[in-house]
Amino acid sequence: MAFMPAPGYQPFYNPTLPYCREIPGGLRLGMSVYIQGTTNDHLKRFHVNFSTGPDPGSDVAFHFNPRFDGWDKVVFNSMQSGRWGSEERKKSMPFKRGAPFELVIMVMSEHYKVVVNGNPFYEYGHRMPIQMATHLQMDGDLQLQSINFLGGGPAPGQMPMPIPAYPGPGVTHSKPPLPSMDGPPVFNPPVPFWGRIQGGLTPRKTIVIKGQVSQKANSVIINLKVASSGDLALHINPRLSEGAVVRNSFMGGKWGSEERNMTFNPFIRGHFFDLSIRCGQDRFKVFANGEHVFDFGHRLTAFHQVDTVEIQGDLTLSYVQI
Repeated sequence: MAFMPAPGYQPFYNPTLPYCREIPGGLRLGMSVYIQGTTNDHLKRFHVNFSTGPDPGSDVAFHFNPRFDGWDKVVFNSMQSGRWGSEERKKSMPFKRGAPFELVIMVMSEHYKVVVNGNPFYEYGHRMPIQMATHLQMDGDLQLQSINFLGGGPAPGQMPMPIPAYPGPGVTHSKPPLPSMDGPPVFNPPVPFWGRIQGGLTPRKTIVIKGQVSQKANSVIINLKVASSGDLALHINPRLSEGAVVRNSFMGGKWGSEERNMTFNPFIRGHFFDLSIRCGQDRFKVFANGEHVFDFGHRLTAFHQVDTVEIQGDLTLSYVQI
């Protein structure tokens, strides 16, 4: 069963290293690059480059280089005409060996803003026009889980996006950063989260949820709900103490029968997840990190009445697109 991303959502899952791929549409003002992965136990270095081409010797508009070398630090730089410029160093290390991480690099008007695990880390001023950066290059002592390119404008056939794609905790957008998406994404929202599905669920509608399960999590709840009645067309309940992801429905004041079988469990304490819930004609198809996890047949046949997404429990959210 093929993974079908939401319109405007361009994820790459489990890429191998060294990684080098063209940035969809090129680097643009307002774009955010989300990188989820896990560092190796023997982590010494890794790097992230926004380069002007696919070759190893291409110029680099933005170089991000964490180094564990006795005096842990992160080095920032640019390479122009084949020569590295002066380094900028932050003698602070936001990464831990053998630990999952989420790195977000935002393209602002005057600088790149780096956010690690939801915390602002550094701002690196532009030394080259951002339009020159066409490729993302990564290599080093880590494993990649997902890379996502979000937001940005102007791009061919799209309207400009004048607002950054990662404003901070509890801040939402009044305009969608990705005009091709059905609804406006919400970045780094608080938990519990409540969101409206404009016009209700329709076939092929995809809901994307990115976040991190808390280190001491017991339970997470994701509901697709009919606000007027309280009915739940789909209830997803990862129970960390049981190692199970329970699915159910709640209609007419009664719970249905639980479903627990799945191909794998993406909800692990301290780990990031990327969940896509796609509404089909006869079932919900749920994917995690680009892999099919489970289906849930429609019990509420009038699924178009579903107008609310609820998320609560022991987690933090980095991105929700409804």
